[in-house]
Amino acid sequence: MTVRKYHSPRRTNSAAATREAILKSAHTLFLARGYAGVTVGEVAEAAQVAVPTVYSSIGNKPSILAALLEPALSDPAVAATMAAVEASDDPHAVIALTAEGTRATHERHWDLVYGLFYRDPPGEPAVKAVLDRGTDDYVQALTRVTDRLLTLDALRPEISRSEAVDLLYFHLGPHAWMTLVGERSWSFDRTQTCIAHLACEALLK
Repeated sequence: MTVRKYHSPRRTNSAAATREAILKSAHTLFLARGYAGVTVGEVAEAAQVAVPTVYSSIGNKPSILAALLEPALSDPAVAATMAAVEASDDPHAVIALTAEGTRATHERHWDLVYGLFYRDPPGEPAVKAVLDRGTDDYVQALTRVTDRLLTLDALRPEISRSEAVDLLYFHLGPHAWMTLVGERSWSFDRTQTCIAHLACEALLK
């Protein structure tokens, strides 16, 4: 006799809605009071669920924070940007497209990335591991941009491949956005134009 697994769409939808409510409540509380100033119990209360439900749905507080960050790490703008970069034969367009793509991911998740992770970064090892993965992914993407520029024979002759990755990270990496938009109150438009121009000046023949 074959035993068939029971699948309830209603139960699945309910679990997804519960998870969403928990993450939404945590997002609001973390931004308002800082990560350290919020307990799992307060997240549960705001989401109108029991504390054990938070743990069974998502996990502990670092797990909640990691889940909040995940959409920024897997933003579809990254894949779209890489496809556009690898299809372009214009070195200036390659860098402009990269600036546009990094702008899209930062702007879409700005309140969380800048408001929580940059200004007052949580010290939890589990959270740091997620952030480190984000940095690694960022560098890997910029390495692909560098390789496209090498294919196009566009880099200054004195700049090595590794130096080009570092310069791209310096001009188009997270700190450029955090400094100009976050600390100096530049608009995203102005920042995108400026950092793309500076990256072209630094890297291209």
